Amino acid sequence: MRHQKHHATLGVTRSHRESMMSNLAVALITHGRIQTTLTKARALRPFIEKVITKAKHAAGKSEKRDAIHLRRLALRDVRDEDAVTLLFNDKYKEFENRSGGYTRIYKLGPQRLGDAAEMALIEFVKADDPGYKKSKGKRRSSKGRRAKAAAPEGGAPAPAAEAPKAPEGDAKA
Repeated sequence: MRHQKHHATLGVTRSHRESMMSNLAVALITHGRIQTTLTKARALRPFIEKVITKAKHAAGKSEKRDAIHLRRLALRDVRDEDAVTLLFNDKYKEFENRSGGYTRIYKLGPQRLGDAAEMALIEFVKADDPGYKKSKGKRRSSKGRRAKAAAPEGGAPAPAAEAPKAPEGDAKA
């Protein structure tokens, strides 16, 4: 059965997609942020976050063989030894205090001229970035807004306006 096997195919074969994700991950690890299409950025996010999680777990392992195993698993996905070394030795420290959400995607305004693809910027989230907080303000229901808008300044609801009556003699059929 194919349950929970969905991922962005990106219109290419499996081997091409794996190579593309590997190349995008290498660029993101080495540069910290890259500009790509929105679809590729959304496909890259879970891919790179799993590799970062492997790096964090490898740092916490007490036995060297367990850390090497996780490094080899990451190398199987990323396929660039320099990028994996950089991630496992230095970059993982930026994410020690974060439990997921290592990347952020920004949609860029204009589309690409050649094929009108939506462009995006994907970057690593800084260690001290608090993210977005939800406002703790009180929300009014939609009924409350309508009732308040219809009420006059005194606060009492406005009386219902009666429709003017047409003269009885001028009724048209």
